[in-house]
Amino acid sequence: MHTLQVDVGHTRYPIAIGAGLLRNRDWLANHIHAHDLLVVTNTVVAPLYLAALREHLAGRVAECILPDGEPYKTLQTVGWIFDALVSHKMNRDAVVLALGGGVVGDMAGFAAASYQRGIGFIQMPTTLLAQVDSSVGGKTGVNHSGGKNLIGAFYQPLAVIADTDTLATLPDRELRAGLAEVIKYGCIWDPLLFDWLDNNMGLLLARDTEALTYAISRSCEIKATVVAQDEREHHLRAILNFGHTFGHAIEAATAYTQYLHGEAVGLGMLIATDLSYRLGLIEAVTLDRVKTILVKAELPTQAPRIGAARALEWMKMDKKVLAGTVRLVLLEKLGRGVVIGHYAQDALAATLSEYF
Repeated sequence: MHTLQVDVGHTRYPIAIGAGLLRNRDWLANHIHAHDLLVVTNTVVAPLYLAALREHLAGRVAECILPDGEPYKTLQTVGWIFDALVSHKMNRDAVVLALGGGVVGDMAGFAAASYQRGIGFIQMPTTLLAQVDSSVGGKTGVNHSGGKNLIGAFYQPLAVIADTDTLATLPDRELRAGLAEVIKYGCIWDPLLFDWLDNNMGLLLARDTEALTYAISRSCEIKATVVAQDEREHHLRAILNFGHTFGHAIEAATAYTQYLHGEAVGLGMLIATDLSYRLGLIEAVTLDRVKTILVKAELPTQAPRIGAARALEWMKMDKKVLAGTVRLVLLEKLGRGVVIGHYAQDALAATLSEYF
């Protein structure tokens, strides 16, 4: 087991990464102290891991099983979590356990942040994307018909428990989608990680345990470092949204049904890298390397033809928009992301026309 610490000043919590953690009764007992627990999961994950997890938890354990998928990441679905908390008469000393991928984690965290003005929650991510990204850093929330993640809160978990054994049951497409977020860290922060991914993508796709553990650990290290400096995304943390402004537009425009989140982010990174090149921030070789690694990861590189104007309208609902200006995360070089609010509009128009 590998353990990291996230320190945001007002709170500090561990990220535990390793095999068999959801079955480690002693470790769970040392980190989950509440008597009342609500396990929030979904219809896909529950048959795989819920019964085994319940066997190793102490205290009174209730459950809330949600439908699976991004289209259900709504206020209505969060309402079902509130209903479960109320029906089981849980109080402020209860803890919510988020057992599942990013959608489950975001909704369970938002419910915990809101219920009785805040109760504890623990992330138990079961997808690669959640283990390397969404479970760490305290972003919680839901989608709205007007855009992605428009309703939510910053609310840090008590712990993150990433059991790498859960990746054995992850569909290949979900695994590839998670790799997009790992590639992101190489693009914006660590060129050595990017090189390592370039050389070891085959091992990752083959689910080599050592390679996956390293990818998860290094990703969490980077995110923990960034979040520690800027918990609420006032400046530095925004670089973690590389690919997300374009990616969220793709997801929303296709009603969250055509692309997995990681697939849309991968496309968004390619589009952002293309714009970085058009603006003269990077050389053509960097654009080629980003596209090549996405192809190696077997991620899509063709965006939906929704039209440049429509894509821009969705982008204007991005949370980084200030005073009507769409701020974008671009690359100054491989390994260095930057947030830019002023750029040549003709370059953006050319990129949008190329991909949308």
